[in-house]
Parts: sequence; structure tokens; C-alpha cells
Amino acid sequence: MDTLDPPGDENRRNQPRESEPDEYGTTTAPGATPVAGMSPLPSTQQDFNAWNYRPDAGWSAEFDIVGYHVAATDGSIGKIDEASHASDESYVVVDTGPWIFGKKVMIPAGTVTHIDHTDRKVYVDRTKDQVKSSPDFDADMYAEPTYRDKIGGYYHDTYHERSSLGGNHT
Repeated sequence: MDTLDPPGDENRRNQPRESEPDEYGTTTAPGATPVAGMSPLPSTQQDFNAWNYRPDAGWSAEFDIVGYHVAATDGSIGKIDEASHASDESYVVVDTGPWIFGKKVMIPAGTVTHIDHTDRKVYVDRTKDQVKSSPDFDADMYAEPTYRDKIGGYYHDTYHERSSLGGNHT
């Protein structure tokens, strides 16, 4: 063997090691499998479209996702209370239940990475803290463009924050 790799490591040579972030700034333990539904964000800000579902998320008009459970990257955040699928205006309103007692949050559809219709679960690419820190849901204003700009700006900025922490999620 010409390399210094231990025998049997030939297939793992090009995989990221635990301490080396991949092209998206994510670290993965050697041999670990990425979590289903947690696809990385595209590598440029202009690719993030807050108000439309990602083409590979599994959204389809034939499914009503109201009542589906919602999972952040680090755990459950609640159930979908309302969902919109209007072009350039898609979102989910999540009732956080006992996690943040009595609070609802509006999450743009662009943060949805995967919808599992069998398990009735929606995955978003945010942490629980990012969702908890999002602007308060305003039932009287959520359809207004200024409110949507505020929500969209918050979620867009959190991608920018990831980038400044070493990832490529700008």
C-alpha cells in the first residue's frame, strides 16, 4: 500500500473527519449518517427563498400538513396550526404547545428541508433557540407585507449568522 492510511480506511479517505467541517460547515462523526430531512442550505444568500418550499422538501398540494409535528435540528418544536402554499407566500404557523407555553411562531416555508408524510412530520433547518428567538407571531398582521418582511429578514439573517460562525450558509 502506498499511503499511510491504516488498512481498511480506503473508502473513508475522502469523508470528512469529526473535526473537519464539510463544504456546508457541518461536522459529522466518521461513519455517521446525516439526519433525514436535514439537507444543507444552498451556498449563497440569493438561493434562500424564504417564502417558497424547497423543490426537494417533499411538499405537494395533495397533502394538508396542518397537524404535522415540526422538528428543529435539535428537537421537536410543536405542531402546525396553519399552513399556506401560495406562491412566494408559503409559511407554516407552529403552535409550540408546552415548549413555549401559549406561543405560536410563523416559519417561512423556505426553512423546511423535508416533509415526511408517513410520520406526519416537518423538518426545518433551524435550532429550537432560533425559532424561540424569532419575532412574535401577530395574528392580526401576519398577512401584511411589512410583517412578512420582518419575519423573512429574521430568517434570512440567521443564515448570515451561520456564515460568520464558520459555515457557508450565507
